Amino acid sequence: MDQTEAAAQAPDADLTIGDLAQRAGVTTSVLRMWESRHGFPVPHRLASGHRRYTAADVELVRQVLRRRDAGIRLEVAIAEAAATRPPSNPSIYAELRRRHPALATHRLRKSTLIALSWAIEDECCAVADRPVLFGAFQRAEFYAPSAPRWTELDRVARSAVVFADHWPDTADAASGPVRATLAEDAPMRREWAVVCDAADSTACLTAWELPGQAAVPDRQRIFEAMWTVDPAAVRDAARVAASVAESAGVLAARPLLYELAEAPAPRTTTPDGVTALFNRVVAYVDRLGH
Repeated sequence: MDQTEAAAQAPDADLTIGDLAQRAGVTTSVLRMWESRHGFPVPHRLASGHRRYTAADVELVRQVLRRRDAGIRLEVAIAEAAATRPPSNPSIYAELRRRHPALATHRLRKSTLIALSWAIEDECCAVADRPVLFGAFQRAEFYAPSAPRWTELDRVARSAVVFADHWPDTADAASGPVRATLAEDAPMRREWAVVCDAADSTACLTAWELPGQAAVPDRQRIFEAMWTVDPAAVRDAARVAASVAESAGVLAARPLLYELAEAPAPRTTTPDGVTALFNRVVAYVDRLGH
């Protein structure tokens, strides 16, 4: 990738190093020293070679300063902040495969994915305190049967966003979760996902539809799926979803990206919590199997 291409991939990279320094509350000499010694922050280069930065870079530098002021060594603070950089990968499934290769994958029918999704939605929203929710439905007609359910989920969520290929103009569009339209070439058009991120409850299901199934009945379509309740993995999934939402023009996504940039609070998944989720999965799979 040449420098012009790199700059074109970051259309909001319009801050000079002086702008970045002023907004973050640090000197330009410090930023140049960090870049020289630690490779951070990473600038977007114009064809002229000049550095440019984004608003997200401002927040990353501020994170380093907060961690350093808290007594963390500079190199550790930079490594931690760099790890929370908003992902450039526009695929929840691909990002989790890359960052968490130990997660097991399973080939499942869509009917099973629906059961898993309902279980995650019910359990997380029954116990989570104001969760951040994302749902990827591929096409608007696939979301339609779930619209009443997600309208209810939106009432208990701090933020809820759903993705599809398009959204028809309907009377109920003003209620319920924020609707984000996926670009024609968006990888998430082939994905199914439910992400629930909260301080006290986390879960994520993501799946990628296998190609060559145009003639297969909808609920019999096969997906390669993975799921997890690990807070770090769920946070990674939430960051991808928020980044895709921002790219889709959802105005509330930028503050959400800043919030999700922080590492999740340490949390131990209890056997009771996993058992409750598993019980819901079994009940829904059994119901949809009849």
